[in-house]
Amino acid sequence: MTDEERFRELLEAERADAQSLISRLTQGIDEVSAAREGDNSDDEHDPEGATLAFERSQAATLLEHSQDRLDEIAEALTRLDEGRFGICTRCDRPIAQARLEIRPYAAQCVDCAARG
Repeated sequence: MTDEERFRELLEAERADAQSLISRLTQGIDEVSAAREGDNSDDEHDPEGATLAFERSQAATLLEHSQDRLDEIAEALTRLDEGRFGICTRCDRPIAQARLEIRPYAAQCVDCAARG
């Protein structure tokens, strides 16, 4: 198996994982919302309301991060197709193999990513 095939396989596995997480989070948010539907209690004064609002907020944040990760994976697949995979999008130097093994959708080398 070539490096390109291996990284494509890693990216596809990451994509499947992200899509599965998005599906579970969306379902969880829908369930929390449905549980609150028709309930006119005040979240601010209801001990359970604060917990539900927190859970919904936390799930929404995780959903947003998962959708961002899915976008990053799509961009990495495009870079792979275009022959630019593994090259830092900021400094044009190679991204360390170990970084790509752990985070195959990484667009920047460690130095550039650390600089923000």
